[in-house]
Amino acid sequence: MQSTFTEEDYQLIERELAPLREAARKRCADREQFELCRKAFDFANEAHKNVRRRSGEPYILHPIAVAKIVVSEIGLGCKSICAALLHDVVEDTEYTVEDIQRLFGDKIASLVDGLTKIKVALDDNKDVTSLQAENFKRILLTLNDDVRIILIKLADRLHNIRTIRFMPEYKRDKILSETMYIFIPLAHKLGLYSMKSEMENIWLTYREPEAYQEISLRLQAFEQERSAGMEEIIAPIREKLVENGYDAQIIKRLKSPYSIWRKMNVKKVPFEEIFDIYAIRIVFKPKDGITEREQCWHIFSLITSLYNYKADRTRDWVKEPKANGYEALHLTVMSPGGNWVEVQIRSERMNSIAERGVAAHWLYKKNNPNVSESEVDIWLKRIREILENPDANAISFLDNVHQELITPDIYVFTHKGEPRNLAKGATALDFAYMIHSEIGNQAIAAKVNQKLVPLSTVLRNGDQIEIITSETGKPQREWLSFLQTSRAKGEVLDFLKRDAKNAIRDGQQMLEAALNERGISERIRVMRKLLDYYKIETKDDFYNKIGIGLIDLSDIDKALKANTSSSNNVLMWGIKLFRPARKTAQIDPKKDYILSDNTGQPDSFIIADCCSPIPGDNAVGFLNPDETVTVHKKTCPVATDLASKYGDKVLAVKWSKSLVRSFRAGISARGLDRQGMINDFIKIITTGLGINIRKMQFESHDGVFDAYLEVFVQNTELLDQLIQRLGRIRGVTAISRTDINKP
Repeated sequence: MQSTFTEEDYQLIERELAPLREAARKRCADREQFELCRKAFDFANEAHKNVRRRSGEPYILHPIAVAKIVVSEIGLGCKSICAALLHDVVEDTEYTVEDIQRLFGDKIASLVDGLTKIKVALDDNKDVTSLQAENFKRILLTLNDDVRIILIKLADRLHNIRTIRFMPEYKRDKILSETMYIFIPLAHKLGLYSMKSEMENIWLTYREPEAYQEISLRLQAFEQERSAGMEEIIAPIREKLVENGYDAQIIKRLKSPYSIWRKMNVKKVPFEEIFDIYAIRIVFKPKDGITEREQCWHIFSLITSLYNYKADRTRDWVKEPKANGYEALHLTVMSPGGNWVEVQIRSERMNSIAERGVAAHWLYKKNNPNVSESEVDIWLKRIREILENPDANAISFLDNVHQELITPDIYVFTHKGEPRNLAKGATALDFAYMIHSEIGNQAIAAKVNQKLVPLSTVLRNGDQIEIITSETGKPQREWLSFLQTSRAKGEVLDFLKRDAKNAIRDGQQMLEAALNERGISERIRVMRKLLDYYKIETKDDFYNKIGIGLIDLSDIDKALKANTSSSNNVLMWGIKLFRPARKTAQIDPKKDYILSDNTGQPDSFIIADCCSPIPGDNAVGFLNPDETVTVHKKTCPVATDLASKYGDKVLAVKWSKSLVRSFRAGISARGLDRQGMINDFIKIITTGLGINIRKMQFESHDGVFDAYLEVFVQNTELLDQLIQRLGRIRGVTAISRTDINKP
């Protein structure tokens, strides 16, 4: 969008630039650095002159905003400010990376290059399955030893979703899905908690606006109701700290709407049953001559001398920091009013790391070269190991990174007592490869806590492991079925590739066996279809990849049925769908797709079996290759996964008010069992609301019942009425909508 700037535009730019200029002046080491930042702004301002965003504002306001986040919220310096100001210049204007290099030097040019998206013409895009995944892979490929690229990209994403209201809905769904799938876990992994929390809340605002509004209002009421009580808790703590010579700040913190929504949905509990809504944070200035950990525990003892605490909720993140470097001592105390309250104890240094995560550690390490690696450094090494696998396409790479981000870590020990960090679910063989590739290659068994176990044994927190090796040992293809870490899988695959001749023979035998099981002889037509499905050019390459485990024949049925009309089952991206749909006319992804009935015709859309949305749910559509549309809930993890990779397939969908068919919905209930309870449920469901029961399961143990109901309803309004009526049955203590139980 381009139009000549007005005097008001120039005044707006100057107003937004002023705080950045002030922050840069404080952050830059000298006048020369500050002048470089000013030069970067002038250059970006001229490059984006007269260009506007969708909001109608001058485009340059976006780079300014990203630079402000980089310096004020993340704490980076001069070169990062320049890169943030320049990050869209190469992508959106005629200037090149070489121009940036000539004017601003190698490092800033390298940062800008890493932040520049791949631009691929549609005609050249045949082999690019997901441009989104390719671009994210590009960002990580440019990491090298500089984490600033990722931090600036996070700042860019944060500002984009702060202004997402100006985007059309189909683009919002794509951006929000990418944010939830990659950028929110990435912010968490890098310790940027405030950034993570803000992105989560924006995600919820658009995915479940009614839930966000309701929880926000309840939080406001909760704060007004409990604020005075919190001050009563804090006052004695403040006195104790002063008495013992601590210079400390005490901050009250409310749990975020997203955190509450997630806990309510995951644990199936109402708002009233979430006890850690309020927390107290103590940030102290450390005293000389005593370790920070000892001071944390001293403050712990002062607090527990005033209030009772819940022992099983104590967390010592000082002795063993989280993977992202987070350090703090957590405890949960009982307030005088009978409520549990979490207390977080941190030094000023710990608080800096908690607020700015890896950026604080990176800056500290930069100025102190002898500082040991943080767990984030180790994680970045693991990401680089994923990148080193030349056979990893962008989609599998994105999945691997996503898994690395969301999988929690465990601490284990070598047989000499040295601590090591591994992804939860990792096996003894993963541990062997983490120690050294040759140890993994020659491993034959392991000892876990002095007990002999197979290499496939899953490790637990605190385990001590010794790997038993043999000079004749070598990697086995079967290992790929239980290995969890990308590094270990990559090492095994590399070894197997070196034995390609045997792999071709094994792959051919495995394919023949799979086809024989299905009564299919290996004809030219079948092979052509398989090569096309798996995107392989030659038979030998196909056999080889089967033999070394890069191609899993578990989906061969899908491959054989691809592009045929004889199948009654509709599968898309591995998802089993509710029912087949008709092929529709050309669909415009920029317009809302109306979910309506078509009298006398097959369905005009497909309900995804993974989340089973019903009219009234916030939903998103995906355009399938055959021009049908699959509908998911916006909060469905599968939908988030798909939209993060195939953003060009996202459709904004709207439920038609004229829909008359019924949809499946699940309900879970719990309560005190009594005679006649089942009859009461059946009576309410079948009378008054015109709802049919598809399935009903009741289990009773020691006077407490658990029930699962599956009903046919026309919309969420009717479902909510049913849940309210069932909730009034005598003895029912908890009832909520739930996912449909899969057979």
